Amino acid sequence: MRRLLTLPMMVALLALFSARVADAAYSSAISYQNCEGSVVNCCEVPACHTVMKTVRRVVHEPQQFTGTKLVHETVYEDQVRNGVRYVPETNYREVSYTVNRVVRETRQATRSYTVMKPVYETHTKQVAYTVRKPVYETHQKVVNYTVMKPVYETHQKVINYTVSKPVYETREKVINYTVMKPVQETHQKVINYTVSKPVYETHEKVVNYTVLKPVQEVRERVINYTVMVPVQETREREVFYTTTKPVNYTRTIKVNTGKWETQIEEVAGPMIRRTVREPGRWVFNESTCRNEYCPGETRVECVQCPPKKICKKVWIPSCEDRVINCVRYEKEVTKKVVPYTVCKMVPECRTKTCTYTVCKTVPECRSKTVTYTTCRIVCEPRSRTVCYTTCKMVPECRQKTCTYTVCRMVCEPRSKVCTYTTCKMVPECRQKTCTYTTCRIVCEQRVKDVCYTTCKMVPECKTQVCNYTVCKVVPECAKKLVPYTTCKAVPYTYNVKVARCITKEVPYTYTRCVARVVCEEVPVTVGCPVSGRGGLLGSGLFGGGLLKKILGGAGCGCGNGCGASAGCGAASACDSCGC
Repeated sequence: MRRLLTLPMMVALLALFSARVADAAYSSAISYQNCEGSVVNCCEVPACHTVMKTVRRVVHEPQQFTGTKLVHETVYEDQVRNGVRYVPETNYREVSYTVNRVVRETRQATRSYTVMKPVYETHTKQVAYTVRKPVYETHQKVVNYTVMKPVYETHQKVINYTVSKPVYETREKVINYTVMKPVQETHQKVINYTVSKPVYETHEKVVNYTVLKPVQEVRERVINYTVMVPVQETREREVFYTTTKPVNYTRTIKVNTGKWETQIEEVAGPMIRRTVREPGRWVFNESTCRNEYCPGETRVECVQCPPKKICKKVWIPSCEDRVINCVRYEKEVTKKVVPYTVCKMVPECRTKTCTYTVCKTVPECRSKTVTYTTCRIVCEPRSRTVCYTTCKMVPECRQKTCTYTVCRMVCEPRSKVCTYTTCKMVPECRQKTCTYTTCRIVCEQRVKDVCYTTCKMVPECKTQVCNYTVCKVVPECAKKLVPYTTCKAVPYTYNVKVARCITKEVPYTYTRCVARVVCEEVPVTVGCPVSGRGGLLGSGLFGGGLLKKILGGAGCGCGNGCGASAGCGAASACDSCGC
């Protein structure tokens, strides 16, 4: 705790008696600190002095070298080869054959037949019927009804309340208000109306009609006809066909192969930027009567790092000869005899007896009873009860609790006027005129003419000429050209690209960084104040006395005893702490 309390005092003393400190840095690696006191006599020799120190550093300079490397190149050469191509050739030969030609001959036959021809007669008769015609009448009646009409009234009421500051108190107040609640009532009334009801009556009457009754008669006749009977005949013919035969042979080809090799290559190091300070100089200050060190300018330079070795895989191509097995297909023409069957049609006369049926109609009189229905409209009075609902507004008193806040620190009376609206339903009598329509049925007698048709069958004789066709087969000799294909061998030459691998040396240039040692002289300030010279800053407060006791002893500087008994003049003893 004592050290923490004395730390602000130490900061104040440092602000009043600050020493001049000179720093010098070269290559961002060395720092220097002035060890002088605050008061220096210009007549005395300064205890701190500058020594030129030789520093060696390695500089990498890029240099270009020329070398050769092997490059594999593939060259394609043209080579002429002979081959055989089979060209199909089409030839024709004449073949004789027999064709059965069908000759059609048209003939006529006459036949007589009887047809029952219908004769239609149209008659007219009058039919009396009754029509019920509706007559519509429109009536009006007055209907009285009551409507509840809302009447709104506005009222005002003064509400007194007290506001207190700044302590608030919450209170409650009951407010009475009236709400109009709707009440629905259901009423009933009877409505009389008339319904027209249809009444159906069933009647019967006898209807006479004539029916043509079919009578079938079976007859026979003889028909001569010719049938083409197929007769099969076996023949032979020569067929040429082409077969493909595989032929095995070997061929030598050039194959591009290679292998992967791992090569170690030296690559130039990366370029880095570093800050360099130029050497400073000593300047005599007349006001303080002492030499002061002015550091040099700082510049940024690019330095290349040492080269490094990398491993990479390189594909080394090579070319080798390989023998492969190939198959080529050669065409071969073969002749064979193929039997085939020819079907020819031979005419043959035949006779058959056909049975056919003749149908003739005979008129027959019949009668039937027909049932029909008539409809007449009968008026029937009815009544129904209709329910309707009326709405009446009934006032209802309700209460609600209002919450307000009162401050009891500073009482301030206030008042406000609240406006509220009440609704009151007032009954109002109204009238409306309803229009309704009544329907009554009036009977009306009418007469209409009904047309009906009677049919009478009259026999009639007719004659028909029938055309029929007779087919006759006539043999006929014909010739045709049959194509056949032969394969002709045609020699030809073609060019083939043959790959060949060539290896040649190619010169190339590469850059390599070469290390070089450079010696430079750097000024170094060495030395520390003599005991009894520093005054307050030298040996009293900051020379290892009070400041050393406050911070706890061993600190880095010229006053901490870098050597056993040596002062600031021992540069070798203070190199580790930076003096």
